[in-house]
Amino acid sequence: MTPTSLLDRLAALDTNTVSDALDFLGLAGATFGLRPLWDCPKIVGRASTILLGPKTDVKPTVHLISPVIDAVTTDDRVLVIAGGAPGISCWGDILANAATAKRIRGSVIDGMSRDIEGSEAVGYPVYGRGVTMISARNRVIQLDSGCAVEVAGVTVHEDDYVIADRCGTVFVPAARIEVVLDLGERIARRQDGMVAAVRAGRPVADVMHDKEFEAIAAPQDQRS
Repeated sequence: MTPTSLLDRLAALDTNTVSDALDFLGLAGATFGLRPLWDCPKIVGRASTILLGPKTDVKPTVHLISPVIDAVTTDDRVLVIAGGAPGISCWGDILANAATAKRIRGSVIDGMSRDIEGSEAVGYPVYGRGVTMISARNRVIQLDSGCAVEVAGVTVHEDDYVIADRCGTVFVPAARIEVVLDLGERIARRQDGMVAAVRAGRPVADVMHDKEFEAIAAPQDQRS
């Protein structure tokens, strides 16, 4: 299956469903605290990972993240930025404009953004821990990219899958994406049936019994 069709399938789900699929499979990936920093749309894509860290000298350096944006050649990328410092920005409106020009789908920051109105003005989705006005210049630098990074307690690799919406952000290991999608789609079908049952008058205590959720992980939907 092509990466594009996998992304289309992932985009048809939401973070709640993908998180549940990861739970059933015993996989890490769901995070807490990485929320939309403006009323931005859901993003789904593949991770371009970036590791930041404190600047320890006074030498001029290229602005963080800009080399990664310049190197993007496909339209499936989500920037996954780790190593942000408390209260210090690691994203801003100039970067948002550059990323938009490169058709990057959005940024997920384990840290803060400034100039959030600038990202909103160009419709560029940003997820992270919060907003600030304090610049990264002479405080934070880019240490590496394309490497494994730790984001909100989850290890994310280059090309892993990313889905982020109003409930938060979830990462899916690239090697497990198909099994996660298969189970996620089964969960979505099952939950749709449970909602329909409640609306039809079935007692919610029966519909939401543990055995009903356990049935989701079975190879075939066991509808009652």
